[in-house]
Amino acid sequence: MDFTFTEEQQAAAEAAKGVFAGVAPDAVPSPALTPGAVADACDRALWAKLADADLLSLLLDSRYGGAGLDAIALCLVLRESARVLARVPLLESSAAAAAVQAFGGEEAKSALLPRAGRGELVLTVAAHGRTGHDPAELAVTARQDGAAWVLDGVQTAVPWAYDADVTVVPAHTATGRTVLALVPRGHEGAVLAEQFSTSGERLGELRLESARLAARDVIDADGAWEWLRDLLATGTCALALGLGERVLRMTGEYTSEREQFGFPIATFQAVAVQAADRYIDLRAVEATMWQAAWRIASGAPGALPAAGDVAVAKIWAAEGVRRVVQTAQHLHGGFGADVDYPLHRYHAWAKHLELSLGPSAAHEEALGDLLAAHPLA
Repeated sequence: MDFTFTEEQQAAAEAAKGVFAGVAPDAVPSPALTPGAVADACDRALWAKLADADLLSLLLDSRYGGAGLDAIALCLVLRESARVLARVPLLESSAAAAAVQAFGGEEAKSALLPRAGRGELVLTVAAHGRTGHDPAELAVTARQDGAAWVLDGVQTAVPWAYDADVTVVPAHTATGRTVLALVPRGHEGAVLAEQFSTSGERLGELRLESARLAARDVIDADGAWEWLRDLLATGTCALALGLGERVLRMTGEYTSEREQFGFPIATFQAVAVQAADRYIDLRAVEATMWQAAWRIASGAPGALPAAGDVAVAKIWAAEGVRRVVQTAQHLHGGFGADVDYPLHRYHAWAKHLELSLGPSAAHEEALGDLLAAHPLA
C-alpha cells in the first residue's frame, strides 16, 4: 500500500497552514478562569478565511463548488487546525455536508451544499446520544406521520449547536432503522439548553418534542449514519494528533531551555525517555488514524469492516492524547499550570477530545465483537 499524499491533498494541507498561521490559541479567555463559555460564538473571522481558501468545500463535488477531495484531505486540514486550537466547526460542518452529499436527496443537496461550501451555512452533528455514553441513534425516535417525520428525544453535548444553522440528528425508527434528520436551528419542537465543554466552548443539549420535519429533510438511506459516525471519529483522531504534536513540540522547546544543575533538563535520561514514549504514542495515533481515513476514503475492503480500523484509531487517540498532555504538564512543572502560558488550554481541549472519543475499553469491546463476527484467516 502507498500512503503518499496526493498533490491535491498536500495543497489542502499547505493552504490550511497558511490560514492557521496567524491564529493564536490564547485569543479567548482561559477556560480555567471562565465559569461559563469563553466566547458566545465560534471564530467567525477564521471561518470566513477558511471559506475564502476553499477549505470548507474540500469534500464537495465540483457541481457544489467543491474540490472533490476525500477524508484524508480533511484530516490533513484538521490536524493543522488542532495545533492552534482553532475555534471553528470545521469537522462537524464538513462531515455533515459530506453525508448529505453521499446519502441525501437532490433537494437537500441543492439547498445546503453550495451555501455550506461558501461558509454561509454552518452544519453540526448530534453524535453523543442522551448521556454521552449510549449510542447516539438510540437517543431520538423517528416516526412517519403521513408525509412528515416526527422526532422525540434528547441529544447531549452537541458541538457548536448555537452557531449551526442545521443540526444533523441520528434517530431510530420502530423497525430499528437509523435515519438522519436535518433540524434547522429554532425549528418548532427543537429546544437548546446551554452546556459547556472542558475547553470552555459552548455546547448545546438538543431536546426534540414532537418536532415535525418534511420528508426532504430526513435521510433514510442505509448506512448513512454509520458512515458519518466513522468520519466524525476519524476526524476527531486527526484533531488529537495535531494537538498532541503541538504539545510535544512545546515540551521539547521548554525542556531544551530549562536548566537544572547547569544542564538543560532535556539532556536528563528520565526526561528524554518520557518524551520518547510520547513520540511513539503519536506515531501510533498517526498510523492508525491514516489507516481509518484511507478505509473511509477508498472504500477498500479489508479483513474487518472499516469500523474496525476506526475503533483501533479511537483507542490510540483517546489514550495517546491523554498521555501526551499529562507528560507535558509533568515535564513543564509548575510552569505548565500558568494560565498565561497556553499549555493548560491544550490540556483542556485534549480532555474534551478524549471524552468525545469515548473510553478505550468500549472501543476494544467493539473491536472484539467485530473480530468475533469476522474471524481472521
